[in-house]
Amino acid sequence: MEQRHLGRTGLRVSRIGLGTLTWGRGTDEHDAADLLKVFWEAGGTLVDTADVYGDGEAEYLLGRLTEGLVPRRDLVISTKAGSVPDPERRSDGSRGHLLAALDASLGRLGTDYVDVWHVHAFDPHTPLEETLGALDLAVSSGRARYAGVSDFCGWQLAKAATWQLAAPGPRTRIGSTQMEYSLLQRGVEREVLPAALDLGVGLLPSSPLGRGVLTGKYRDGNPPGSRGASERMAPFVAPYLDEAARRIVDAVQTAADGLSATPLQVALAWVRDRPGVVAPIVGARTAQQLTAALSVETLSLPDEICRALDDVSAPVHRYPDHDWSTL
Repeated sequence: MEQRHLGRTGLRVSRIGLGTLTWGRGTDEHDAADLLKVFWEAGGTLVDTADVYGDGEAEYLLGRLTEGLVPRRDLVISTKAGSVPDPERRSDGSRGHLLAALDASLGRLGTDYVDVWHVHAFDPHTPLEETLGALDLAVSSGRARYAGVSDFCGWQLAKAATWQLAAPGPRTRIGSTQMEYSLLQRGVEREVLPAALDLGVGLLPSSPLGRGVLTGKYRDGNPPGSRGASERMAPFVAPYLDEAARRIVDAVQTAADGLSATPLQVALAWVRDRPGVVAPIVGARTAQQLTAALSVETLSLPDEICRALDDVSAPVHRYPDHDWSTL
């Protein structure tokens, strides 16, 4: 699998990442082992997790599998900290919480370091410089090799990355940002992606298949066993089942038919090759699904297909992004 630099850093990662959101919850150890083996054998290196996935079980499973199935040195492990299960406070970016969470993650993963450590969400109640100071401490202590952020809007990302570049003292460059990005969700193109491109921050798209909708499996309703048919996950899928989404899904299907490909391959290739994207994070539930996603390695979309998909999925960005001077 092709490798790409993580933003403006020297770290190289596979251009498709493996997500572990369901590990320890809907994906048991046997299935997780199959997923990791398929990914590794295909040349994949970037595995993304978080301390809250499965209440820590995802990290624990990954640690067990890197101990007995896949060599630790062959993987680029990314984890996140800062998201908290508190209805009053969704994120905790304090230095104390973040560093304690990192130590707990290392224990579950069974490793001395993580390759990339992300702040999971912006915390408006903690000074940003304190949050970023935790990243500096993690890297300077050797517990993390590189640092990034997740779910930061445009101004938050720009402020964080600029602070790390301009503040006095040794600072850790923000190498990556994780945000949802797909043909069904192009909101990052408004401010996040321009900021990332300007500041050398690589984008790691989550939900690159539009929460599964872009595969076309919801065109005729919610298939049994799908997230859309799950009482717990149905609200996660529902926003992408409207008429606007249907037009985009139909266009992806048309493109796939013309290329003798699958809708999954077309949707994933589109986001993989967008400017600024390093590696979409694929959250497959089975080895069969992951194999289908990894088959995109051989597909590059023709320019005319990309333009057609761009047009049908174009987000509405008006003032102050486009044509504001004529208003």
